Amino acid sequence: MSETKDFYLVAMSAMVIVSFANFFGLTIGGISVILGITFFITSRVADKTTSPDTSLSLKTIGPNFKNKSLWFWIFSPLLMNLFCIILATLFLPEFIEHLIGRTGTMISLDTLFALILQLAILALGEEIAWRGFFQKQLSTRLPILPALILTSFLFSIAHYTVGNFAVISYDMFFIFINSMLYGIVFYKTTNIWISAISHFTANLFIIIIFSFM
Repeated sequence: MSETKDFYLVAMSAMVIVSFANFFGLTIGGISVILGITFFITSRVADKTTSPDTSLSLKTIGPNFKNKSLWFWIFSPLLMNLFCIILATLFLPEFIEHLIGRTGTMISLDTLFALILQLAILALGEEIAWRGFFQKQLSTRLPILPALILTSFLFSIAHYTVGNFAVISYDMFFIFINSMLYGIVFYKTTNIWISAISHFTANLFIIIIFSFM
């Protein structure tokens, strides 16, 4: 058991190191997602005999959505993105150009189907890595609030890009807030699919807004 915990600690440290590499000109923050997914799969296999992981269970999606109070948390990131865009349009228009450039490097806008598929895969991958693995493992060592804050801080660091300080800070602040919200959804449901739905709808909303700008 101690060897397993040591492995998780090493795995989480690897994600931290890769995330901070962005600050040193190495744009490899996205590798943290690949690492997180790999470690998540490994942890599911390792823990299968003692405490089966149901975080990817499809059966609990319906019952969770019947909880109307949960809808606020699921769609809060979408509302936060709306607030972010409105605020940036009024006071920091450079952010809009920055965000279009940042998202354009990750997704293709050629077809609607390709766009939706890419957004879905990206959202699910990040949720598996950062909520399903990192936040879950961290919450076994820390109370949930510090675990949420630290996970979200590192999640935003992994999205760091070089540019105007005010624009980058603004971007990372809202990434941090949304990560906290995804983390709350995962904490309340222990279901990656639901936090991924929250993540996906927030990202899709941004793309829809850009198409009308």
